[in-house]
Amino acid sequence: MIKRYMLTALLFLFLFSPIWAQYQGKIEGLVTDTAGMALSDVAVTITSLQGGAANLSVKTNKKGKFVQIGLRPGSYQISFTKKGYMTGTLEIRIGVADKREVKVQLEKAASSVEVVFAKADKLFQAGNKHYELSEYEKAILKFQEAIALYDQQWAYFFNLGLAQKKLGQSQAAFESFHKAVNMNPESFSCNNEMGEALALMEKHEEARPYYQKAIELNQDDSNSYFNYGAILLKLGESALALEAFQKVVELEPDHADAYYQLGMLYVGQNLKEDAMKSLEKFLELAPDHAQAPIAQQLLEYLKK
Repeated sequence: MIKRYMLTALLFLFLFSPIWAQYQGKIEGLVTDTAGMALSDVAVTITSLQGGAANLSVKTNKKGKFVQIGLRPGSYQISFTKKGYMTGTLEIRIGVADKREVKVQLEKAASSVEVVFAKADKLFQAGNKHYELSEYEKAILKFQEAIALYDQQWAYFFNLGLAQKKLGQSQAAFESFHKAVNMNPESFSCNNEMGEALALMEKHEEARPYYQKAIELNQDDSNSYFNYGAILLKLGESALALEAFQKVVELEPDHADAYYQLGMLYVGQNLKEDAMKSLEKFLELAPDHAQAPIAQQLLEYLKK
């Protein structure tokens, strides 16, 4: 069974917490027009794709530069907004004490397009607010209205998919994520959600390349490796699944479910000592887990 991990990648505001000060992740950037001229006063919004983090906003200076420090390790979506220009978006990964440099070019918008996009963006932000309040049906309506006005922003489709997913509208969510990933194929979050959507539809072979792409884009996300390992099990590829679950516990030493899967795989390979260690760790971390009785019985058998 694919383990569901919700990526709250919406562009709404989170409350800022002083705990961010202890992190040293840093983003520096330069924003120009398509002719290479620096753009000042560009609103730069940095949103965590992990959830529970601040939505940070800075502006570019006269030289078109900006900087943001104190970022948690993780994936971020960055949007660049300036009147008279089309909004730009990108997604990056920040490691511990990491420093990332980005260069962005904004395209001038025709006055008619700018007016339409401004209306669409307001609807999009309204949808995010509804999502934040768990008003998913209202959020969906706002996202759909935004898309009806302007259908060239991948984030509109992506956030629509998240709201549809919350309401259990799996087919609709799949279609939204599919559009988002086609518009932004280098997005970790889009590929990850597509992989999960397909896996939940029991389309494991189709899910596989999306999880592979997500892992390629972000090699530090334990949840992606776990879900990838789960579909590999469904496909009967136990050796590759074992590698995936080993990567999970390497990244997240307290991931109980990964230890359970490792234990079962080691049993299948007749690696008794490894199986015992994994099952013991699983029971230590999750003694009340639904699979704990099975793990305990198997462990007792292996110890005989």
